Amino acid sequence: MRWVACWAVLLAAAAAAAGVVGVLADGLLPLPVLRREGEFGLVPADEVAGDEGEGAWLRGVLPCQTYSATSRSCEELNGSGSFNTTCVISSSSSLDGDLCVYGDGSVEILPHVKIICPVAGCYITINVSGSIRVREHVEVIAGSVSLYAANVSLDYGSAVNTTALAGEPPPQTSGTPHSLEAAGGGHGGRGASCKVSNDTNWGGDVYAWATLARPWSYGSMGGSMSADHDLGGAGGGRVMLWATDFLNVDGHVLAEGGVGSLKGGGGSGGSIIIRAFKLYGNGTISAAGGSGWGGGGGGRISLDCYSIQQDLEITIHGGQSFGCAQNAGAAGTLYDSSLQTLKVSNGNFTTHTETPLLGFPMTRLWSNVLVESNAKVLVPLLWSRVQVTGQIRLLSKGSICFGLSESPISEFELVAEELLMSDSVIKSICVYGAFRMYIKVLLMWDSKIQIDGGAKDVVLASMLEARNLVVLRHGSVISSNADLGLYGQGLLNLSGPGDGIKARRLFLSLFYNIEVGPGSVVQAPLDEAVQSSLDALSRCESKTCPSELIAPPDDCHVNRSLSYTLQICRVEDITVSGTVRGSIIHIHRARTVTIAKNGTISASELGCKEGIGKGKFLKYGAGGGAGHGGRGGLGFYNGMTSEGGQAYGNPDLPCELGSGSGGPAENTAGGGLIVIGSMKWPLWRLQIYGSVSSDGQSHRGAAGNSNGTFKGGVGGGSGGSILLFLQGVLLEKNSSLSASGGNGGIHGGGGGGGGRIHFHWSNIATGDEYVQIASVNGTVASSGGSGNDDGRFGEDGTVSGKKCPMGLYGTFCTECPVGTYKNVVGSSPSLCTPCSVDSLPNRADFVYVRAEWRRLSINLFLQGGVTQPRCPYKCISDKYKMPNCYTPLEELVYTFGGPWTFAIILSFTIIILSLILSALRIKIGESDITYRATNAIHNDGCSSFPFLLSLAEVPGASRAEETQSHVHRMYFMGPNTFREPWHLPYSPPDAIIGIVYEDAFNRFIDEINLVAAYEWWEGSVHSILSVLAYPCAWSWKQWRRRKKIHRLQEYVKSEYDHSCLRSCRSRALYKGLKVGSTPDLMVAYIDFFLGGDEKRLDVTSTIQKRFPMCLIFGGDGSYMTPYFLHSDTLLSNLLGQYVSTAIWNRLVAGLNAQLRTVRQGSIRSTLVPVVSWINSHGNPQLERHGVRMELGWFQSTASGYYQLGIVVAVNENFYKSLHHEYAPDFSDRSRKNISVSLQSSNQANQDQPCTSYSVLRKRLTGGVNGGIINEGTLKSLDYKRDYLFPFSLLLQNSRPIGYVETLQLLICILLLGDFSITLLMLVQYYWISVGGFLAVLLIPPLALLSPFLAGLNALFSRGPKRSSVTRIFALWNTTSVVNIVVAIVYGALYFGLSSLAVSSVHRVSNTKSLQESGRQ
Repeated sequence: MRWVACWAVLLAAAAAAAGVVGVLADGLLPLPVLRREGEFGLVPADEVAGDEGEGAWLRGVLPCQTYSATSRSCEELNGSGSFNTTCVISSSSSLDGDLCVYGDGSVEILPHVKIICPVAGCYITINVSGSIRVREHVEVIAGSVSLYAANVSLDYGSAVNTTALAGEPPPQTSGTPHSLEAAGGGHGGRGASCKVSNDTNWGGDVYAWATLARPWSYGSMGGSMSADHDLGGAGGGRVMLWATDFLNVDGHVLAEGGVGSLKGGGGSGGSIIIRAFKLYGNGTISAAGGSGWGGGGGGRISLDCYSIQQDLEITIHGGQSFGCAQNAGAAGTLYDSSLQTLKVSNGNFTTHTETPLLGFPMTRLWSNVLVESNAKVLVPLLWSRVQVTGQIRLLSKGSICFGLSESPISEFELVAEELLMSDSVIKSICVYGAFRMYIKVLLMWDSKIQIDGGAKDVVLASMLEARNLVVLRHGSVISSNADLGLYGQGLLNLSGPGDGIKARRLFLSLFYNIEVGPGSVVQAPLDEAVQSSLDALSRCESKTCPSELIAPPDDCHVNRSLSYTLQICRVEDITVSGTVRGSIIHIHRARTVTIAKNGTISASELGCKEGIGKGKFLKYGAGGGAGHGGRGGLGFYNGMTSEGGQAYGNPDLPCELGSGSGGPAENTAGGGLIVIGSMKWPLWRLQIYGSVSSDGQSHRGAAGNSNGTFKGGVGGGSGGSILLFLQGVLLEKNSSLSASGGNGGIHGGGGGGGGRIHFHWSNIATGDEYVQIASVNGTVASSGGSGNDDGRFGEDGTVSGKKCPMGLYGTFCTECPVGTYKNVVGSSPSLCTPCSVDSLPNRADFVYVRAEWRRLSINLFLQGGVTQPRCPYKCISDKYKMPNCYTPLEELVYTFGGPWTFAIILSFTIIILSLILSALRIKIGESDITYRATNAIHNDGCSSFPFLLSLAEVPGASRAEETQSHVHRMYFMGPNTFREPWHLPYSPPDAIIGIVYEDAFNRFIDEINLVAAYEWWEGSVHSILSVLAYPCAWSWKQWRRRKKIHRLQEYVKSEYDHSCLRSCRSRALYKGLKVGSTPDLMVAYIDFFLGGDEKRLDVTSTIQKRFPMCLIFGGDGSYMTPYFLHSDTLLSNLLGQYVSTAIWNRLVAGLNAQLRTVRQGSIRSTLVPVVSWINSHGNPQLERHGVRMELGWFQSTASGYYQLGIVVAVNENFYKSLHHEYAPDFSDRSRKNISVSLQSSNQANQDQPCTSYSVLRKRLTGGVNGGIINEGTLKSLDYKRDYLFPFSLLLQNSRPIGYVETLQLLICILLLGDFSITLLMLVQYYWISVGGFLAVLLIPPLALLSPFLAGLNALFSRGPKRSSVTRIFALWNTTSVVNIVVAIVYGALYFGLSSLAVSSVHRVSNTKSLQESGRQ
């Protein structure tokens, strides 16, 4: 009977499909355009539509086509006016028959009016050319209601209601169930049945599918549990709202099924037709099924509107079932003619009852099919093509079921632009046969596509083709228990956990990219059981390699004759972050395969249960492990031993499944087979961050006998095969590539043998440059499984690679280790032979072969690795030149025959250049620079002394007025350094007490000391430069000193108001003070002058107050600033009143010559010649003129710094005699008096150190703090030791007497030698090390090339300039010598250490290479 009923349903569905195809073949007719004429309110439809079928349909649904058809007037309906003008109905009416209204006017029904025709099937029709307005809370109730006008408006709370007032349904329909089950009635959707034994699982069936676009059928009554009484709810009626312009629905339009009872099913929904130019409002349109013991099915609604406001609620859901709450009536249909869209929605009522779709148009295709809100759609035909031009959308647990369970030979096609699924199911359990899907985009969210091909193999494979995009998200699954092919041209994306594609045999092809996200699965077979992989089991006893694995076909179609269970074919890039699992996995014609960190491609435990290498199992003993790449381990239990399985297969081209352990029912399985690439189409790049595995199964339980005792353990399965045809592989850290055997079971089970892994490399680079084909930082394992208890381990399998060309070795064809070569074809590490190190330069190391090294003198044919005994090498730095790894300087040296020959040639070259330079200097200007053997002082009978000719005599101009007004010279204290700047003492000297205000003078001292102080950053810069480049630091200090003296001069001259002076004229003219300094900027002073308006003193008495006068030396006794006496014009004029200017200048020059030899570090010893010279040469000349000078120290500071100078005293009597006409015994008296005067001070100095006497010391030094230096007081002087002695002795500024030309030649040789050595050293260090170059250049202060320039300047300079330039050259030349010594030591250490390092590297490298070769 089930077969008969099934075929009856199928035949009825086929007939209905033929009907709808015939009706819809001409397309759905548009809304007819109505023509209004003067006396006619509505033109008959047959005249308007121009189509006989449409006209006949309109005559059927609009019985009121003429004025004569009007059954009642406006007044009879309790209204005012007429239907040709405006009829206002103000009172309710109860009709006992049909109502027909036809007119040219408008109709308005006032609020709270009811027009009711309670008779089933009774119709109310209002057909006017104006407008129809149904006001608030108006009810129009009848079995069929038709409102036709230009504008129709249903206000808030109003209702057009045909619920449960249906007439008779169409004949020969089964909408009302005949069984006594109280099932629901059917119409647009089937009625629900709550009887468990109901084979069909529904009540009333669907009908009126052919009039889907113009539904005008009554709903059906629900079934009853009583044969005598109709206890079911009545069906819904019919409603048509037709507005040529606007239709406003703020009320309710109802054609719902009637509510049944606990013994009666709900009625099905009726029919509603809505046609308007614009539909809007906030109301409800419903053709829902009625509730009952079994809920009624939904009705049918048709919309034909140009514009629809989405605020309307349109429902077609089935009625709720009292007897089975989870099985409501099926949803009805909502068809939108303007959008060509079919919608099936069940309002989120759970149901198991389907809404059959009995056919689809083939000429004018639908745009969209929407299945929503728990609706279940059934396509029950033997063959059906579901084709739309837009979307098929399944949302909110909507589902589509194809086929009948009794017909396993059905075929179905689904064609659309997009298939969108969200929380929905395409139930494959309803698809008994093949399923074809052709779409552009497939988007699934928490959805399932389940394809059940039945239990017979005659069913064809299913194919899903999504040309652009396939995305599965949030637990979406596509599954099939038969063959399934999934094709596309874009992206296949399984996004995350729960997403999956599963089939018995699965084929994925033609996609541009496949992404298997974390937690998602691509799997074939369908489940984890090995038995489900029938195709894999057929290969277990075969000893031949299937040809399709080595040279597969290029078409990538589903082919049942092939051995694969899972094939991915012609896909550009494959990214696996989840799981790809299968018994025989084949990836063909792909470009890259990337297995992410947690991703895996696995055939583990999906191999054979027995197979060629199955282990032996004894009834009361343990089982041996299965064999494959290695023999299985022995099983041992109760003294009995079971042999492991044999090894089988070809290690150079493995394509076998792993074997099982054999034995009892719980035996283990071997690993499967993974093939990536092919001979013709190798994979370009395999990147493994996760795992690729084909491991054998481990036995995890214990085998037992029927009497409760244990058997021996079951052996482990053997590892499978992994065959890789590829060009490159990347195996990252913590990743794995494994074909290991399984572990033996409890009680002596033997471990399974390891499987086989083979890398079949393609296009190994053998050209100019080696290209690495493998980067292996992870694990490659084919180890045997472990035995349990006394069971033995399985033997390891094989990991092999294609034979490597010359120069390469190992499984991954890497270059032979550095320092080895290989000149035969093969992969064994022992073929790499160590190279000889005899011809290796000191600065070189062996390297891998590269193209740039072959361009050198090594003219060998190399193929990525070293193929000849002469191994390539490379200098340790690019700065060295091949082939000897010399620097350019060393290349030059060895070009001239070696270091000694080059040194001799360089020495001769320097001597020749020195002769030329010396001759050039003599020719340019040597004639005017001579050494004078005597001077004016020497003519007086004193011995000769050296002095510098660079200090010429400077005749001073007499400035009588300035000289006469000069009062006192006050010297600044301190060395003028950044730590101890200049400063003036606060106590004014006695000489100026009479011309200054003491308080104002102290304020002046504060201000000028503040000006003389340095900023902190100036000293910081000096400290930095002192470390990096001392001459720059010295120049910086001199520059800041010069700026400081200019600042002091500007301050005193322009800024200070001279308020400390008593002279009004000086204060007004700013002329009482003047700042000056010595040329070396070491000593500064302030001269005080009379303003002219003080109390005039006698000139003689004024001059006498200046003496004794202290003259402080400039310099500090260093080699850059030696001590010297600076005699300016003012001093020359002052002393010119006693001695002639020429004598004074020669005296100053002689004294400066002596002072040049005074060194601060040995001041006690070097001042002795100065004191002797003053006593023997200076004073005898001065005493003739009544003047005497003594050496002294002055102005000691808190830091211990003091200044040296001379004290000049004048005999007062001798000065007075200058103004008289006679001067008897001048020489004797003056010398005697001065001698007596100073002799007493000298005696005091000898008796007491210069730090103890006060009154006499102040008198002798003109009011300046200090003391006299003579032979007795020299030992009390403090000094700083010279720790650089005797190097500093080279810098003493003394002139040799004689041998001048020889000395000049020697200086030229040293100068050119220093320049040559420095320049060559810089070049050498630049090529050796940039760090060494900078160290030599910067750390010794500017001592590389500057001495040459300074020396040339000093060599060719004349006059005063030479002295300072010569001193600078001497200092720099000394540091240059230090530089050379340091650089030579540094170079020797660098060369020695680098040589040791290079030799040790050679030894370690060769040893390591040999050790690695031995291990491999």
